[in-house]
Amino acid sequence: MEELDFITVLPWFIMAYLLGAIPFGLLFSRWLSGVDPREHGSGNIGATNAMRAGGKRVGALTLIADITKGAIPVGLSVLLHASDLLILLLALSAFLGHIFPVYLNFKGGKGVATMYGVLLPWLPWVAVGSFVIWFVVYKVSRYVSLASIIAGLVLLPFAYLVGASEVTMVGVTLLGLIMVGRHWENIKRLLAGEEPKTA
Repeated sequence: MEELDFITVLPWFIMAYLLGAIPFGLLFSRWLSGVDPREHGSGNIGATNAMRAGGKRVGALTLIADITKGAIPVGLSVLLHASDLLILLLALSAFLGHIFPVYLNFKGGKGVATMYGVLLPWLPWVAVGSFVIWFVVYKVSRYVSLASIIAGLVLLPFAYLVGASEVTMVGVTLLGLIMVGRHWENIKRLLAGEEPKTA
């Protein structure tokens, strides 16, 4: 894809944001279990809290949907051979849509699943490496939040190892830091020894 001017690509960013903003955790929870995840646990609409509120089926469907909504716009841009900058901006649009969804007064999830969604078609080995770290940390600690935080922090080293461009490394750093920032309350509870573990 050739470089496009801002007016031409703006609809792409808007569509990626609106897709990313779809609150699948809330939709699946209400549809399948009749509960609102915002009224349970952490109050988050992401897969982990959706599972706590509505059960494993709700959690699994939310996880798949949140990954997919990030993968679609980025995957299309990769297939069309967009520039690294355009891919990055589309990734951020979908990712920020999940975190700040217009449909829910900009109160969304923490972005872990959608982060992996944008990474899979863009930087698959970075996504795989980060997930392996997530899995190991979770299995050892039983803290979903700690696993997610560390997984976000290792994005940049993995991007460097696969030879990503400077623009791409800036992009994955932003994704990781924003996601880690969304876990600020979890970080405080971890430091205080008050963060709940997953059985």
